[in-house]
Amino acid sequence: MKRERDHIRARFDRQYRKIQPLVPGMASLRKPRWMVARITLAIIFILGGFLAILPIFGLWMIPVGLLLLAIDLPVLQGPVSRLMIRGRRWIALRRRR
Repeated sequence: MKRERDHIRARFDRQYRKIQPLVPGMASLRKPRWMVARITLAIIFILGGFLAILPIFGLWMIPVGLLLLAIDLPVLQGPVSRLMIRGRRWIALRRRR
């Protein structure tokens, strides 16, 4: 069981490192001292995503919030890393067309 958790964590870390260059300041968000800010920001993003009908908010906020929560909640790391892989593949496929 521990080995599986380590594998999931390693995959999440790899995917996180691959998207880090796309977002400035994302590397500093992983520091432990930012945990309270990350969780608060993640909840705001997720709730804001559900208000997508308003002009400022959008559905893009839900995955960002889940990504921030997954840093601190190991339960979310597996599903979020799978979503990151699928998202990156989808974007690569769109760029090739």
